[in-house]
Amino acid sequence: MRGHAILSHGFESGPDATKVTALAEAAERAGWTHERPDYTDLDAKRESGELGDVPARLQRLLVLATSAAQRGPLVLAGSSLGAYISGLASLQVPVSGLFLMALPMRLGDTHPFDAARVPTSIVHGWHDELISVAHVIDWARARDTRLLLVNDTHRLSAHVATTGDAFAALLAGL
Repeated sequence: MRGHAILSHGFESGPDATKVTALAEAAERAGWTHERPDYTDLDAKRESGELGDVPARLQRLLVLATSAAQRGPLVLAGSSLGAYISGLASLQVPVSGLFLMALPMRLGDTHPFDAARVPTSIVHGWHDELISVAHVIDWARARDTRLLLVNDTHRLSAHVATTGDAFAALLAGL
């Protein structure tokens, strides 16, 4: 085993989502173990907020990540809200890398995105209808982060294989 990857799905998605499945397959090919937490119960808690229970989502990831980091190299990966919480978790748990897709730069007006300064790869759609590509470019530029912009929307559905390849490249570089 080279390391372990925790793959977090986006809001109102699930652990068997297409992109997360592509990342799992890339991890397996690279000799990494992986797990895909299920946050669907937390996403359904609308009374907690527009995006469900985000603090509980982060706490669930932190529990898994803390345990995994004790066993060896850890990479956190996620799509949209899964990317957001992966970055936040990286500030509290030692990680070897981050892979972030359709990355929100903030939740609402008060929660700007931040992440550990580790090898990071971002895949984002030029035509993301939910998240401004300009903000993602600015964040990536400030950190000299690898950024792959694709001709796609927030779902990145036309670039599932591309995301798997980009994840494999990140893992190979660690």
